[in-house]
Amino acid sequence: MPIPARSPRDVLLDAEYQQLAQQHSQYEAELERLAKATYLSSEDLLEEVKLKKMKLLVKDQMEQILTRHRRAQNGH
Repeated sequence: MPIPARSPRDVLLDAEYQQLAQQHSQYEAELERLAKATYLSSEDLLEEVKLKKMKLLVKDQMEQILTRHRRAQNGH
């Protein structure tokens, strides 16, 4: 079965999604590093809150891309 040709828009969406996924992973790794610390300074606590917010924002952006992609595939 032949693979359908991908539009430039699909390729762009995939690149944007991959970049966001990489950022999400980086934020997760930083949060894991902070979680392993025996002591968190006030700066660390602020960084943890910031990372959680940024991670959530990136996840929301990834979901928006998936929603747009699904709508485009369904012709809506």
